[in-house]
Amino acid sequence: MNRLARGVASGAGLGYAPVAPGTVASLAAAVLAAALLMIGPPALWLATALAVLVGAGALGALGAIGDPGWVVIDEIAGQWLALSVLARPAPLGLLAGFALFRLFDIAKPGPVGWFDRRAGALGVIGDDIAAGLLAAAVLWAAQRFWPGPLGG
Repeated sequence: MNRLARGVASGAGLGYAPVAPGTVASLAAAVLAAALLMIGPPALWLATALAVLVGAGALGALGAIGDPGWVVIDEIAGQWLALSVLARPAPLGLLAGFALFRLFDIAKPGPVGWFDRRAGALGVIGDDIAAGLLAAAVLWAAQRFWPGPLGG
């Protein structure tokens, strides 16, 4: 069980990248999001929900206390949430969503920082969900002004 939980929590091993595992996982998630968006936005919404639920379960099984660098399922879920406002996988929209998510995840403004200070799965996953929601809101608003290039 712990082996499966570690595999899920590490994003199938992406969390063991030697440099910037959160960014590596976010980049891989953005590429996979593009493929899911080709199927249709509901596919990305479903994948996001599954990542949150399965990720929380894996963290619970591991008894996660902090947020070790190798745990990246939260970055994957947050990145997918950030990109969930795209109707199609436009390169500029994917890049903007990736950059916005990483900015909010690293800077930890407002609710992102609040969740980051919580213990357990709520803190580990919550800060990335909050960062994903903030990034999605900014990306959604930007699409109102520039819909075509951003995938709106």
